[in-house]
This record gives sequence, structure tokens and C-alpha cells, in this order.
Amino acid sequence: MTMEFRHEPVLLQEVLQWMNVRENGIYCDGTLGGGGHSEAIMKASGGTARLYGIDRDEHAVRAASERLKDYPGFTAIRGNFHDAKKLLEEAGAGPLDGVLLDLGVSSPQLDHAERGFSYHENAPLDMRMDQSGGMTAADLLNTADERELTEIIRDFGEEKWAARIARMICEHRAEKPFETTFDLVRAVDAAIPKAVRRKEDGHPARRTFQAVRIAVNDELNPLEQALKDLTDCLKPGGRICVITFHSLEDRIVKRCFRTLENPCICPPKAPVCTCGRKPVLKVLAGGAVAPTAEEISGNPRSRSAKLRAAEKRKTEA
Repeated sequence: MTMEFRHEPVLLQEVLQWMNVRENGIYCDGTLGGGGHSEAIMKASGGTARLYGIDRDEHAVRAASERLKDYPGFTAIRGNFHDAKKLLEEAGAGPLDGVLLDLGVSSPQLDHAERGFSYHENAPLDMRMDQSGGMTAADLLNTADERELTEIIRDFGEEKWAARIARMICEHRAEKPFETTFDLVRAVDAAIPKAVRRKEDGHPARRTFQAVRIAVNDELNPLEQALKDLTDCLKPGGRICVITFHSLEDRIVKRCFRTLENPCICPPKAPVCTCGRKPVLKVLAGGAVAPTAEEISGNPRSRSAKLRAAEKRKTEA
């Protein structure tokens, strides 16, 4: 299967601002995608940077490699950013000046119906970011019990109708196993009352699709440790920038950055710190940075994006 992997990178100017790209810097784009952010980082460095781009999607790796073929400092790595520390060590990367993560599903993955991420097109229920192996969305929906499905849809989709949807999925698969995206859309439609569906802003299946995608790709559980590992890879003064698209990811990033900024676990009234835990990061930008109205107008998918940035302290713990 051939797919075009080009799209407008979200919060691009904000990423370049808070990444503080410099000549001859060493960077990691842990979610390479089509290479839009990586290309901008290379350009901002005057083409002098070394940049390691990681992605588990083979189509993304091929497309980005073609896009960045004129930059000798670019290295594409097939893998998951959850394993970035090991992957970067194997690639011979030194301490980094900057790290970028652009979390979630990419526009090309959504736009190509055959990947199964979109509820707008009928396609095989796949949803794997790495199609070389592992459980598909159909596998999950056809094998998980009702309780597990309820927890997935409730916790990863923040869907208040999770129990009804899970029950309907089990009823539908008893008659016919799930195979396509529209099979799942029909189950969600049958579970959510019509009056609720009419009032809702957006597609009624969007939260369930998000939840199933997160579960299939195990997007959340390793995220906090990955952030800590990538922070370890930074030079003192190096920066980490993370773009999120839903509250679950954002809360993990926010909490992790806060913990690394203020890791002390001593009682608040203790006269001196005795736990020995020292700050590792300094949170930048005063919290989350949102896209401008102009960017949202030109790219509606950027509407829910948030950027959080932090700098590794020069005095390490």
C-alpha cells in the first residue's frame, strides 16, 4: 500500500520558538510523521543540525526520508518513541539539544480510509500505527469482554455512554464479528439515544474511536516513562516540547513536567528538604500554548492542540 504522508505541521512556529533551535544542534523528533516539523527544525538550524526522527509507521519513515533526503544530518529510525532512549543510544546520538513529540494520530493516517482510523469512511477496522504486527481494532472488539470494553471506552474516550456501547458491541459481535469501521459506528449509534446524538457537537463515535485507537496502540501507559527517558537524553539547557490533542495525554504531560520541576516529597512544613530530590526541568511558556485563531481557521484539526515545553536545568540532580 502506498500513501502520501504530507500535511501541515501543527503549532510549527511555536515549536521552533520554544525549541530554541540552534546551529549544529542535536535533536530528536520522536513522532516523525511526514517530517514537517523535522524539516522546519533542519531549516531553522541552517541545515547544520543532526536530527533523529523516530516513527513506528513504515509509511511515515519512508515519506520523511524522501522529504529530508537533502539534509545529511537527518537519520530516520523505525520504532516507537516509548523506546527512544534505547533507539537513540543504538543510533549513536549524543546528548540532545531538543526533543519534540507530536502525539496522537497523524492527518495522513486519518485521511487514508484503509488505515481504519476514521469513522467517516467504511474501511477495515485496523487502527494500528505499526501495521507490521500486533492486535487490530477488530481483534480487540471481537475478543475483549464487556467489562474491559467498558473500561477502555470510559477511560480512554471519556465517554459517558461507555457501558451501553460496550454492551451493544458484544450484542453485535454475537451476530457478526466486527470487520469494518462502519460496523463500530453502527454499534455506537445503536447505543447512544437519538436525542443525545442530535444534541451532540461532532460525530457520536469519535470518543469510542479515540478510545479503541489508544488501546490498540498502547498510547498512554508508557507515556510518562518515555517523557522521563527523553528528559534524561537532554543536555543541560536542552528543551522538550510536547503537542497533545486530548485531555488524557495533556494531563499526563502536565503532571510529569510538574513532578520533574518540583520532585520534592518532603512535608510542606518541613524546614529543610531531606528527600534529596532535586528539580530536573523548568516549565516554560507558563503552561499550555494553544494554536492561533488563524491556524485553526486554516487547519481545523489543530483546534484541540496544546503545546507544553520545558527546559532541562543546568544543575542536574
